[in-house]
Amino acid sequence: MQAAEQLFFEGTRQIAAHNYADAEDCFRRTVAIAPHLAEAHANLGWLLDEANAPEEADACYRRALALNASNPQIHLNYGALLARMKRFREAEAAYLTALQLNPQSAAAWSNLGVLCAQMARCAEAITCCVNSLLIDPDYAKAHINLAYLYLRQGRFEEGWAHLERRTWKYTPPQGIDCPRWRGESLQGKSILVGHEGGLGDMIHFARYAQVLRDQGARRITLVCPPALLTLLATMPGADEVLSLDAALPAGNWDCWASLISLPYHCKTRLHSVPASLPYLRANRHAAARWNALLPPARLRVGLVWQGNPKFENDDERSIASLDLLQPLGGIAGVSFISLQKGRGEAQAKNPPQGLDLVCLPDEIDDFADTAAIVANLDLVISVDTAVAHLAGAMGKPCWILLPHHMPDWRWLAARDDSPWYPGAVRLFRQPTRGDWATVLTRVRAALNDFTPA
Repeated sequence: MQAAEQLFFEGTRQIAAHNYADAEDCFRRTVAIAPHLAEAHANLGWLLDEANAPEEADACYRRALALNASNPQIHLNYGALLARMKRFREAEAAYLTALQLNPQSAAAWSNLGVLCAQMARCAEAITCCVNSLLIDPDYAKAHINLAYLYLRQGRFEEGWAHLERRTWKYTPPQGIDCPRWRGESLQGKSILVGHEGGLGDMIHFARYAQVLRDQGARRITLVCPPALLTLLATMPGADEVLSLDAALPAGNWDCWASLISLPYHCKTRLHSVPASLPYLRANRHAAARWNALLPPARLRVGLVWQGNPKFENDDERSIASLDLLQPLGGIAGVSFISLQKGRGEAQAKNPPQGLDLVCLPDEIDDFADTAAIVANLDLVISVDTAVAHLAGAMGKPCWILLPHHMPDWRWLAARDDSPWYPGAVRLFRQPTRGDWATVLTRVRAALNDFTPA
């Protein structure tokens, strides 16, 4: 028994040090010696969940609960696994049991709030997150969950305030000796805006460079991912754009800000979204070069069907196979242009029968090239990815295909337009989870009636 205890404590130490493979080995050896130790089975389940082995993790948690059903943390962790497996009713039962055992668990209330949001029970979700914060006002996850719930409802004042409690904001490297901007006057000052989020977030929030300029900022520097450097370099409002991968030069900025904090400090509300389009443009010479490579057609339509697989809701927002887009084929005079890069790109070389899809050469180096192609299109049809934001920022008509399950907050709820991209973006929402067929039927009907400006 002493050996089992030593292995157990060594396993917990390895978890704390993020040495998950060593921790897994410790707990496997622990349960082999002491199969009655519920917490060892539970910890092994957590590690297997982290290692993307949900079925094995499920078995470990069930064994742990059979041994000790009175531990609220095991129910809480098991509920999180069940939620990720989309077994929502079972997850709800696990969370409710955790709360019955420990009603003062801020984590359990917060997790239950997320689960209610996943099941489209938004009022309950808000109540749960509020309960979590009543127990622990500093519980960051509850603030973030509540932020997204409020933002999706257009309650921006509350939403931005809660979002400021996130823990992953950009922090400038050592040597940048200036304070964080907290909304004070920028008149005559210089500001460094650091990247945060994904490529789509950078494109979406880059519009705030002009907002800062309008507030009197003298010099505005944006830090962005390398793939966006050329595209953003000529954007109005920004004086310089630096690559996230390069060391920042010595500068004398007066303050710095994290990209996604800008709406909070600029006091953006639903009625005051900065939405002057276009705020991004393609290089004229690059657009002309790409135009020569595109086929003549009555209607040129760009297609994007998959996003970054690392995104937490990607299995819902992405369309698994290009074959599902076959219903869009066969419309006279419509030529589809693949804008898919990375994952899913190979599918464009073998489109389904009837879908006239142009697979472009492997010359698309960055988003400046994508913008040059989009400039030559009449319409972009995309799942919720960075390309959708690019088209919207360029003022190009863009139809965004949204999942029923947890669509991004910025598309709000029950709308088919976007205040962020007025007149450019049209939203097509799944009526039920996973129902792309109905969405594409509606898109085809709209495409038949579409007339380019």
